[in-house]
Amino acid sequence: MKNSFVHILGLALIALLLGACQNIGFEKTKSGLEYKIISSEKGDSLKHGDFIKFNYRLTYKDSMVSNSYDFMPQYLMVDSVGFYHDITEFVNKMKVGDSAVCYQNYDSLQNLSNLGAAPPPYVKKGQKQQITIKILAVFKNKDGKSGRDLAIEDYNSEIQKFKEKEMAVIEKYLSLKNIKAEKINNNVFVSIEQEGTGKQADSGQLIGIKYNGYNFEGKYFDSNIDTNKQNFRHGLDTFFFVSKSQGAIQGMLEGITRFKKGSKGKIFIPSSLGYGPQGNPPAIKPNENLIFDVEVVEVKDLPANPNPAANVRH
Repeated sequence: MKNSFVHILGLALIALLLGACQNIGFEKTKSGLEYKIISSEKGDSLKHGDFIKFNYRLTYKDSMVSNSYDFMPQYLMVDSVGFYHDITEFVNKMKVGDSAVCYQNYDSLQNLSNLGAAPPPYVKKGQKQQITIKILAVFKNKDGKSGRDLAIEDYNSEIQKFKEKEMAVIEKYLSLKNIKAEKINNNVFVSIEQEGTGKQADSGQLIGIKYNGYNFEGKYFDSNIDTNKQNFRHGLDTFFFVSKSQGAIQGMLEGITRFKKGSKGKIFIPSSLGYGPQGNPPAIKPNENLIFDVEVVEVKDLPANPNPAANVRH
């Protein structure tokens, strides 16, 4: 019995030491955010008012929640204090080229509710989520341009590169599936399978459609044709929106202009014209390209007091 007790005590001490080792070199912010900076020992320092470009990964229990590597780098202004329980609390201590890891704990995340922000619903009591970041560049006031303006220029360049990458992915998919499609407004691809004979779904027209929506792996997330293809159950009413204007995701607003009343076909929408880096959980993942099977059943002039659906339901 005594030897068993000593053995158990020894295991407990080893576990305690291992746990302590995991936190070696970590510091804490005022909100209790644990963080550790891995210095590159070079690069410009970050000062209040600078704008930084960085990549991040957010993981919970070893599962990826979101990351910028699949989309594009993120940008923010360096603050002298930062937001509560957020990377901005310590980022002003970093330099360009530095990396950092931090842990947001359950109790502190719950306090976000008192600040008008909702904590992540998946984090449970006693648990943490991990964020890793790497500083890629800093934008300071230079040559008559503000750091903000320089950051915006860089952002526009990055978003253009990402859009080109998305379009290349869609083009590859179309080629592999041997689908003939045309590019509409340089943004979305449309494949007309049955040409309609009615009115064109031009900009400003009230459009009614029947649709199935799914991702590039063929997983359905919504439909107003088949309830078995819905992520959230709803009626099968015709979905209405205003072409090129409002009431649906941008890719749908643009792609539908190629259709006429009676047309059937597919619209291939890049994530940047869908739900972007935030996605629409749990149905649509971040940065997920989408496909819609569409039949246009109504094309008519917009009434004096339109009330189209707010957006596609999923």
